Amino acid sequence: MAHRLDEYLQATTIILEHDRVVFHVRLTPGVDVAEQVIGQIDRNGDMVLSPDEQTAYAKKIARNLSVSLNGKRTTLRFDGGAFPATTLLRAGTGVVELQFNLPMHMTAGHYRLTYTNAATEPDIVHLVNCLVPQDPAVHVTGQKRSQDQSVYRLDFTVMDGRPAPHPTQ
Repeated sequence: MAHRLDEYLQATTIILEHDRVVFHVRLTPGVDVAEQVIGQIDRNGDMVLSPDEQTAYAKKIARNLSVSLNGKRTTLRFDGGAFPATTLLRAGTGVVELQFNLPMHMTAGHYRLTYTNAATEPDIVHLVNCLVPQDPAVHVTGQKRSQDQSVYRLDFTVMDGRPAPHPTQ
């Protein structure tokens, strides 16, 4: 199995659901950058990623993420995550998985969602994509990414009089 060596992959999958938008963020540090990433998570250096350290790191990642819907900035909610053992991170095969969501109600209309990952460390590589919606009333009509994929614009339409995306923060 091939894996990254000198990059920190931050891959986001966006899932449009009838009552929310899910952001599944997968963080995979390569072998050459794993120690640096582990150091950011394992604040006390005991090589165990405690629940408090995991939560603090998830909050750090969340501070780099921003979402706007039709030009209005919204707030993502953290849904949880999973952290691998540090041995897997060091091997370049460990993946930190974080899930965020944007609760909303869908009604008919055209919408533009903009997602930005402002993490700027030099070794970071961004990937972002939207999965095909499972709800037949939701249709992706366009996607546009910045060259480095740190900024992603998603245009979609909701049909059949469903509630429109209005953040329920």
